[in-house]
Amino acid sequence: MCGITGLYAFNMVGRINLIHLEAATRCLEKRGPDNQGSWFDDVVGLGHRRLSVIDTSAEANQPMIDESGRFRIIFNGEIYNYREIRQELVSNGITFRTESDTEVQLQAFIYWGPACLNRLNGFFAFAIYDQKEEYLLIARDRLGIKPLLYYHDDDKVLFASEMKSILSYGVPRKLNTTALHLFFQLTYIPAPLSIIDGVKKLKPGCFLSISRKNGLKVKRYYEVPYTEKPEVNSFDEAKKLVRQRLTNSVHRRLVADVPLGTFLSGGIDSSIITALAAREVEKLDTFSIGFKGHGYFDESKYARMVADRYKTNHHEFMLSNSDLHGHLYKMIQSIDEPFADSSALPVHLLASLTRKEVTVALSGDGADEIFSGYNKHSAWAMSKESGLRNKLITNLDWLWTSLPKSRNSGLSDKVRQLHRMADLLKMKDDEKYWFLASFTGDDEISRLLKSNYQASSKNLRKFKSTISALTGSGSLNEMLNADTQLVLPNDMLQKVDLMSMANSLEVRVPFLDHEVVQLAFNLPERFKVDGMKRKIILKEAFADMIPEELISRPKHGFEVPLLEWFRKEMRGDLDDWVFDRERVEDQGIFQWDEIKRVREKLHSSDPGDVTIKIWSLFIFQKWYYTYCSTS
Repeated sequence: MCGITGLYAFNMVGRINLIHLEAATRCLEKRGPDNQGSWFDDVVGLGHRRLSVIDTSAEANQPMIDESGRFRIIFNGEIYNYREIRQELVSNGITFRTESDTEVQLQAFIYWGPACLNRLNGFFAFAIYDQKEEYLLIARDRLGIKPLLYYHDDDKVLFASEMKSILSYGVPRKLNTTALHLFFQLTYIPAPLSIIDGVKKLKPGCFLSISRKNGLKVKRYYEVPYTEKPEVNSFDEAKKLVRQRLTNSVHRRLVADVPLGTFLSGGIDSSIITALAAREVEKLDTFSIGFKGHGYFDESKYARMVADRYKTNHHEFMLSNSDLHGHLYKMIQSIDEPFADSSALPVHLLASLTRKEVTVALSGDGADEIFSGYNKHSAWAMSKESGLRNKLITNLDWLWTSLPKSRNSGLSDKVRQLHRMADLLKMKDDEKYWFLASFTGDDEISRLLKSNYQASSKNLRKFKSTISALTGSGSLNEMLNADTQLVLPNDMLQKVDLMSMANSLEVRVPFLDHEVVQLAFNLPERFKVDGMKRKIILKEAFADMIPEELISRPKHGFEVPLLEWFRKEMRGDLDDWVFDRERVEDQGIFQWDEIKRVREKLHSSDPGDVTIKIWSLFIFQKWYYTYCSTS
């Protein structure tokens, strides 16, 4: 796991940016604390920060050059099938100097060209330069586990693992208003957009092809393997295949030359990964966190059940609101683009504590998106039904409207969900996915932002139409396909990458092995959801390995008790950064009347989802005054 950055110069003006290469590389130190390397010629500059995981020798440092001196690579990620690819290349006469997967990737490109991408099982973002042809290829893995941003103008292409590295080259820091709108709607900014005008995120499963002759071209090499005609229709066969492929995936991800463990949240997904890993690793290190005095948010007892069953070396960290507040600004320092999924804070804490014991951790991320694990998936499926239950939910909307709603307790959260379900049932099919993906409506955002920061309706419609097109027939598998392309890479994987890399910890995600994903999208949706039952096939496939208490209990997300925290420990921070009228009016981005209304809602008896909006405002302000403001 590493950090990469570099540039391709089309002319002398672009070449001047080489003076920023070292600074842009240093920005990525947390991603790679073990070594820094760089190389440049008249056309290309390459910078690399290394976190040594496989072949920790100096010979595997980067940028890496082949024996001919023609090709160079900088690589972030892991190739799990590198030994098989290496063996195939050796049988074709290729020789190797190191034991690293980086050299295997370099030689695979030299031998097969861009077609090598379809042979890789792993997660990655890398750049390979052919000095003879002055050709640069930059690629991102199939599902978007590792990030890659780029900036393109007439003079140059800049690229990096993180926004702050791109900004080090002196890119103009103008806000992208469409990205700003979507951030407050989704709490994250989806690819290809970024918060900075002109900076783009390379979409998962794509690569950039760059040369002086042809300029820059974006090409796709992988599509999520969605099909409306599932190939596996036997439930018993599906169970066997799910278990087999996930077992193989975990086995592949246990290869490392450094200490390794698993995140263990107490949910189904991380428990399955831990159970499988514990079969191969004696006294496996497992890591979990809980919240003191917050039973609704604390899942630590379920994590202990799994740890006890598999006799792992379990590390449990119990946190208070004060602990969260004390760690807040460390987490914010690792965000170089607005990102307001509040669970990033406990993930950062977990990564920080885990890194003290191991260098690599396996997580259960990705299972919800491919096997259907969210409440919204049940809501989507239920909205297609007709019957007494849905009529009752709709007819009682007056009750859900009048009752207090928040995410702070089981009862108020259930009322919040019923209220959203009543709204969902009134919508047309083509409106439902975006409603379920969003936290804030367009009208609310229009009230929040001043006119000169409003996104154009044309740009918003264009972006939303690309997402709506993924859910044309309204099937559940289509919704999962949309989640895999929107929510998974831009929220869930972005969160894990940012928070783990800020602590120099590599996190591997077995559920997102492309062979597991291929199978998941070849299963009928009835194998995944039945009413309020979700991830049916996953639970059945591993029922003998997971405590019954975990199988039968409702899902609970990795959430933070924001409401109480905002009203107490964080009140002063919010008054300084969000609710300061002078700051808001001087800044000129937000409407004070709407900010004032948000503050009143926070302290009311019916806060609803206002904590999400406040967290988004707080994160944006901290980011803006770090990266965009001169005051």
